Amino acid sequence: MSIVSDATRRFAMEFSSLLGKSVEVRTVQGKVYEGKLLAYDHSNLNLCLADAKDESGKIFSRVFISGGTVAEIIRKEEPFDLRGLAEALEKTFPRMVTLHEEAGVITIMDRVRITEQGVVEGSGPVAERAKKIFEEFVSSKRAG
Repeated sequence: MSIVSDATRRFAMEFSSLLGKSVEVRTVQGKVYEGKLLAYDHSNLNLCLADAKDESGKIFSRVFISGGTVAEIIRKEEPFDLRGLAEALEKTFPRMVTLHEEAGVITIMDRVRITEQGVVEGSGPVAERAKKIFEEFVSSKRAG
């Protein structure tokens, strides 16, 4: 794999991780919009923000921004600490936890899948315990 394709792939993954997150977009004209990144066109970085607010405080249900006018995109939320969650899970499930960082997924015994949304696949005692650990982890991050 070439360095260029690896860098391009990583950029695309980072950008797609912004979907559904709160972002601030600054345009080359100096306009600023803050909202949830609802969609984007990867070929030219056209953006669609939901529940967007401009610098004057005016709220729009949808704002479409041409990729050619985007100066910068800033993620407003802290990224989810998937590695920290994997370490917390590892304490309860030693040598059974696999972190798939690029996919944003943790698996336990290849049966239970966990993302930043919580347990997304799996059932039974392992999934229930993983759900509890996830909830405790999220609560501790919010509190601290």
